[in-house]
Amino acid sequence: MGKSFESAPLKIKKRGEDGHKVITVRIKEDTLEGLDRIAKETNHSRNELINLILEHGIQNVEIE
Repeated sequence: MGKSFESAPLKIKKRGEDGHKVITVRIKEDTLEGLDRIAKETNHSRNELINLILEHGIQNVEIE
């Protein structure tokens, strides 16, 4: 018959233990509008975009 779910436990990680942290950030309104525009055009969430942009910036920053 169908797949038995009785033998497979549902594993749920505690919030905050997935390698992500929730923070609060102040940004300019025009920056937020730009993020929202890009999010709409690319079908990504604002959160996904912020993470992509931050990762790119961290990997490509040059400190003088």
